[in-house]
Amino acid sequence: PPRPFIEGRSSGILDCCRVMVRLALLTALVVAGAPRASALTFDAVAAKNRPVSKVITLLKDMSKQLEKEAEEDEEIYDKMACWCETNDKEKTKSIADAEARIEDLTSKIEEYTALSAQLSTEIKNHEKELAKNQEALDKATAIREKQLAEFNEEEKDLLQSISALKSAVTVLGKHNGASFLQLPQEHMTSVASTLRRELAQHSHLLKSTLTPSQRRLALSFVQAPQDYFDAEPTFKQSYAPQSGEIFGILGQMKETFEANLAASQKEEQANQKAYEDLKAAKEEEIAAGKEQIEKKTEQLADTDEKLAQSKTDIEDTKASLAADEEFLMMLKEKCSMTDKEWEERQKTRQLEMEAVSKALAVLSGDDAHDLFTRTFNPAFVQTAQQSERRTEAARVLKQVAQKFNNPRIATLAYQVKLDAFTRVKKAIDDMVTQLLKEKDEEIKNRDLCTKELNTNERTTAKELHEKERTVAKIETLETSIRQLNGTINQLHLDIADLEQQKTVADDNRAKEKAEFDAVIADQKSAEALLQQAYDAVAARYSAQGTALAQQSPPAPEGFKAYEKKGTEANGVLGLLEHIIQNTVQMQKEAAAAEASAQQAYEQFVQDTNASVDAKQNAILDRSKEMSQAEGDLTQAKSELDGTMTELETLSKGLADLRTSCDFLLKNFEVRQTARDQEVEALRQAKAYLSGMQ
Repeated sequence: PPRPFIEGRSSGILDCCRVMVRLALLTALVVAGAPRASALTFDAVAAKNRPVSKVITLLKDMSKQLEKEAEEDEEIYDKMACWCETNDKEKTKSIADAEARIEDLTSKIEEYTALSAQLSTEIKNHEKELAKNQEALDKATAIREKQLAEFNEEEKDLLQSISALKSAVTVLGKHNGASFLQLPQEHMTSVASTLRRELAQHSHLLKSTLTPSQRRLALSFVQAPQDYFDAEPTFKQSYAPQSGEIFGILGQMKETFEANLAASQKEEQANQKAYEDLKAAKEEEIAAGKEQIEKKTEQLADTDEKLAQSKTDIEDTKASLAADEEFLMMLKEKCSMTDKEWEERQKTRQLEMEAVSKALAVLSGDDAHDLFTRTFNPAFVQTAQQSERRTEAARVLKQVAQKFNNPRIATLAYQVKLDAFTRVKKAIDDMVTQLLKEKDEEIKNRDLCTKELNTNERTTAKELHEKERTVAKIETLETSIRQLNGTINQLHLDIADLEQQKTVADDNRAKEKAEFDAVIADQKSAEALLQQAYDAVAARYSAQGTALAQQSPPAPEGFKAYEKKGTEANGVLGLLEHIIQNTVQMQKEAAAAEASAQQAYEQFVQDTNASVDAKQNAILDRSKEMSQAEGDLTQAKSELDGTMTELETLSKGLADLRTSCDFLLKNFEVRQTARDQEVEALRQAKAYLSGMQ
């Protein structure tokens, strides 16, 4: 603000006494300066007129000084009024803007707080739903794998059973309704072995298919197939040949197995489709859930950052508002006091100017001139006045020394009575110079203290703001690091799960390959045996196949000689060739199934490896982000430590400033006023002494 009015004149008591003080000083100066001319020469007329003329000259100078001071005060008041009006408008507007901003920030903080809580809840709900969907998918996958394994086992078993029964039915089909005597014993034994194995292995399927009599007949055949080759009917064959029933039982079992296989395959297809539909739905839900979690997490981070920034802004705005309100209150108080002081100074100065004008009118009259000429004759009063002025100067100095407890002025008062005037006046001048120097130094110290305190306050506010900003940044980075760490851990778990699935797939593929190799080996062995049988039968007959190359073994007594027809031999060869073709076809089907399974396995491994690579890349990306965030966090913490150190330094510096400046600032006005009074008293004493030369 503009420079205030001259310090020491704001008190009403001093202002009221100002006129009297100046008139008293004029009188003292007149009396002190009256005999100055007699020290060297004596001019009676000049001696008579000099005191009064000097008073008149001083009064005129005083009038000019009052007018000059009035102009200076008016200029200062105009500047002060302009400053008051400008700052009042600016601070009032600034306060209104700050209050509106605080209201807006408060609303935003409430909004961001609610949104942050909502997003956190939604993220937790999405995570629970995601875990639930993943668990359901994993459970469905486990069930599906179990179902597939059971189906593959059942299908393999049924296919083998059907193949065996088909071979048996084919063998017996040529002799349905005839006696089994036409079959070689090893073929009959093979059929009986097949029937025994299927009855034992699939008893649960045949329980509702075969009647009790059929089961007894089948068991009888299985236990003693050779009874069906006896020449004489045994007790068991006493009724009729039962080859047709055995043929029917085998056919019925084959149809049952085929029907059960078709039903199992249909059920497997339905289960596979249901699983694929469920998997697609769950994977879509999981992908949507992950997308929502990622989106909500980004929104939460953005919201938390805005919330922290809004909190920092509202604290800064509140601090600024408090400072503006305090400044405005000080402004109004100072401006009000300035208006009041301006009125008092105008009134006091007007009275002073009237008194000076009145004194000039009195002293300038002819009567006053004649009277002063007769009264002030230095020839009669010079000696007495010198002693009186010395005593008066010593008294003034002694009063000032006692009032301000100043030993230097007390010593000077004593010197006035003893030393020569020149030495005393020089001592007074030196003391006045020293006091003025101390005054200037004290003003400089006051300004330096004020500047340092203001600088400390601004720097502290800046560092506090930086501290709040850094703390908010640290909280945001720590939240980001926790989220990134959770994401990385989840990716590692996903990779471990994929690797586990690949390991399971490897084991299953190895088992399937081993089973395939075993099946192929069995089929090739069967093919080799069948081919051997085919070659053995074919070698027995001519190339034309019209008659047997040899007679059958002699029949038991009681039967006619038995001869094998060539056409029947051709039927056996055709049957063997058909069985061999079926075996080869089964090998091809098994090879195709193996190739399909291998292709599916390779595709699964490829997809799994691609997913693992993608997740590992995601881990690298998240790790880089977390490393960057950790680096930023370390830097932010270092910045916070630096800020805290700076705040501690500022706090210590403020304490030192308070220690060195509080007394100075608190007592500045009093000390300045006292020093001005000391200087004024010294000058007054010197004026007394100057009048004695």
